[in-house]
Amino acid sequence: MARRKPLILLSNDDGVHSLGLMQLKRAVRELGEVIVVAPDRPRSSCSHAITLHKPLRLIPMADGDGDKVYACNGMPADCVALGIRVVCPRPPDLVIGGINVGPNVGDDVIYSGTVAVAREAALHGVKAFAISLAAFNDLHYETASRVARWLAKRLITTRLPEGVFLNVNVPNLPMKSLKGLRVVRRGRKRYEGLPEQRHDPQGRLYFWRGSERPVIEPIPDTDVTELANGFVTVTPFSAELTDLTTLEALRHWEAEFQL
Repeated sequence: MARRKPLILLSNDDGVHSLGLMQLKRAVRELGEVIVVAPDRPRSSCSHAITLHKPLRLIPMADGDGDKVYACNGMPADCVALGIRVVCPRPPDLVIGGINVGPNVGDDVIYSGTVAVAREAALHGVKAFAISLAAFNDLHYETASRVARWLAKRLITTRLPEGVFLNVNVPNLPMKSLKGLRVVRRGRKRYEGLPEQRHDPQGRLYFWRGSERPVIEPIPDTDVTELANGFVTVTPFSAELTDLTTLEALRHWEAEFQL
């Protein structure tokens, strides 16, 4: 009896037409059957939003390689949910989000639609990772693609704890310049500054986000620092958001509660 090929679902937040998604598909298609369900337009920084106020549509189309993919008018998390529940003939063995343009470290992971791809898969009980290339220009997709394939091969046969998924960042370097791989915790990168204030042609005030500057704390053994040092970073996250240490520390409130 022939062994069943692994089923891999791909999505992103840069849109179904993104080069990063194409490169990811090419990198992992030798590992099994690949299905692509991605937003029909860029959805960067949408975090884990889902669509409840309008119909969700799946549009079959051909990508630049002539392969069938699905464009969805929803968010990355919608794409994963529809991919797992509707498009895939069985639960996928692995879900991958990316290859994202730009890093997802520190506070980026809160806002990232790419990370939401992996988180949504984890909520469905499917192994997953998100992968980002840490630059916006002159991108070394070959490096990120090879890292994605390396990780995918291992995750297909590796068991992760329930609700755990991986966030991966790749330095924008040629393969020969990579320092290696580090498994690290999330670092500190936040954004400061005021949104730009502008006026429309009628003189009405509006605001434009994106001008805030990143503030990075160089803490050792974190994604922020090790990525800057030239290492691929792998950070395990959990969809279980409860801080168990604080939960136990606050238990005494139960007995003390009185209004």
